[in-house]
Amino acid sequence: MLGPVILAASRSDRMRRLISAAPVTKQVVDRFIPGEAVDDIVPIIKDLTGKDLELTMDVVGEDITTPEQSHAARDAYLALIDRLAVLDLGEQVEMSVKLSMFGQALDGGHDLALANVRQVVVAAAAIGTTVTLDAEDHTTLDSMFAIHEELRKDFPQTGCVIQAYLFRTEADARRLAAAGSRVRLVKGAYKEPAEVAHQNKHEIDKAYVRILKILMDGEGYPMVGSHDPRLISIAQELAHRAGRKPDEYEFQMLYGIRGDEHLRLAAEGHRMRVYTAYGTDWYGYFMRRLAEKPANLRFFLRSMISKG
Repeated sequence: MLGPVILAASRSDRMRRLISAAPVTKQVVDRFIPGEAVDDIVPIIKDLTGKDLELTMDVVGEDITTPEQSHAARDAYLALIDRLAVLDLGEQVEMSVKLSMFGQALDGGHDLALANVRQVVVAAAAIGTTVTLDAEDHTTLDSMFAIHEELRKDFPQTGCVIQAYLFRTEADARRLAAAGSRVRLVKGAYKEPAEVAHQNKHEIDKAYVRILKILMDGEGYPMVGSHDPRLISIAQELAHRAGRKPDEYEFQMLYGIRGDEHLRLAAEGHRMRVYTAYGTDWYGYFMRRLAEKPANLRFFLRSMISKG
């Protein structure tokens, strides 16, 4: 029940100021966002890849109000790619991008976001890696899927994200589960109206399993974005039934959540990718992590009380 309240707070400037000013906030944020600059994150990349984990990198920030800010967001990813080139990690480290950061919501934003993200995709391909387009609220998805389709004409490895709680997603999954596609399935972390999305956790979980079966039975490459032990077990069973080998799908989890499970899955021979965010504009990302899972909120509140 607290999820919608927290998501509303993620859009509140007053709550942003209050939470950002709390002395304990940075200590807790560091659990989920281990750095603000590329130099901060390179040791994390080396450590995780050294443990047979793969990564997808997110430079956090979404409140873009000018084309110049969208270009700065693009350039931040290009700087990251320059550093990854030196590390020579290839497929072990990809990138996740939110098109809102690249100007999608501005006037002419679809074309602006496409131009910005294309430069990132081109640079990523040049060092042997790729990009996944993160899903945002339902009003942005037609634009996101159109950009995804356009990018795949030249860079078919470009991935996208679909969200199980949206009613439209089963149809999207059937369309996307084609040869060469890369699709990450998540439950969904935006406040959506009942007209377009399931509101009940049980219904969301059932939708997740139905959609995951579509992806596993399809010809693409499913990416299982979940920390739920039951859904992870179901994913393994669906992959087995579909005749998939361990390198024909992967698990993805957030940095800072269930780290032991990351290592366990990797040790069992699964591809395990850690979604790792960094940057100074952390507030919206952090609040969605609290909204997604009550344990994250409890962790934050206990830390505030203990440091109070």
